[in-house]
Amino acid sequence: MVKKGIVRIKDIAEKAGVSTGTVDRVLHERGRVAEDVKQKVLEIAQELNYQPNMLARTLVNNRVYEIAALIPDPGQDIYWQAPKTGIEKAQTELAQFGVRVTQFIFDPYEAASFREKAGEVVAMGPDAILVAPIFYRESLTFFKKWKALEIPFALFNTHIPDYEPLIYIGQDSYQSGFLAAKLLHYGHPQGATFLVAHIDVDLSNSSHLVNKEQGFFDYFGQINSETPYSLLQADLHNSSSAAFYEQLDVLLQENPGVKGIFVTNSKAHTVAHYLQMRGITQIKVVGYDLMERNLHFLNKGLIEFLINQNPKGQGYWGIYGLADQLVFKKKVSPIKYLPLDIITKENLHYYIEADL
Repeated sequence: MVKKGIVRIKDIAEKAGVSTGTVDRVLHERGRVAEDVKQKVLEIAQELNYQPNMLARTLVNNRVYEIAALIPDPGQDIYWQAPKTGIEKAQTELAQFGVRVTQFIFDPYEAASFREKAGEVVAMGPDAILVAPIFYRESLTFFKKWKALEIPFALFNTHIPDYEPLIYIGQDSYQSGFLAAKLLHYGHPQGATFLVAHIDVDLSNSSHLVNKEQGFFDYFGQINSETPYSLLQADLHNSSSAAFYEQLDVLLQENPGVKGIFVTNSKAHTVAHYLQMRGITQIKVVGYDLMERNLHFLNKGLIEFLINQNPKGQGYWGIYGLADQLVFKKKVSPIKYLPLDIITKENLHYYIEADL
């Protein structure tokens, strides 16, 4: 009988009636073993709930696994601090297994900066790459290079399935846009006008925001209504300047029936601040992310709902997904969709207190 506790290779060998060397070859897939013996060893290993000692294995191999994390600069957009923190948390936990993460930080408003840092990643030649591919066209160029070099890569925040990344971690952008439309639709009469606002982005190079917009429009396209809802789309820039207010002034003057605004990124607070300054109370705002400025306006009632994208979890699970492939030799699911959490001021504290 095997005592309860850690199951050793020796225990499996004794029960299977073979040598420890044979068990080692089967479990680590090295060397040739007769098929019937292999199956017997695997069945006993499963029966005994054998768990490999990954720490001991990595110490014996003395292997360092180099992961490059290509991420936007939180100094330019504070949203990216959360995934950076998640990456660093995963790095700390996985360091004992020989995982080392090098960060390459690019300007989220400059495609040239992405190209430069992605080039540095190629020059480094890592074992795997985690990337937020917010610049669609530039990302495709490097996906081709990484594929040619046989470097596995994981995506977070933005899903671009064309080049079959090892894994994507984030939300279903289309469904999150669909959800935002449903949230704004509640309580509004037929014929109301809703605005989709893209703020401080190059929409033509941001596929995930296009998918959110499509989901939003498709929701209202499925509604049978004698008086159809009016849908608008606007690309707004320079959110920290007076020009931003002027853009919104013109939009609302030309479309006085606007009852709701869907902000497709983390900058709902810029619209909420505008509404506060103009004394506008009849327009509801739905946006993304539990950033301090968004939370301020959520608590004041100027943002109705926030959809939590769990950016910290995106960075954390992105590194773990790559480690599962590189270190632990696990089969990795190609998509890890994160929940579409709807945050209000009433349930906010549950999410603030959560670690991931």
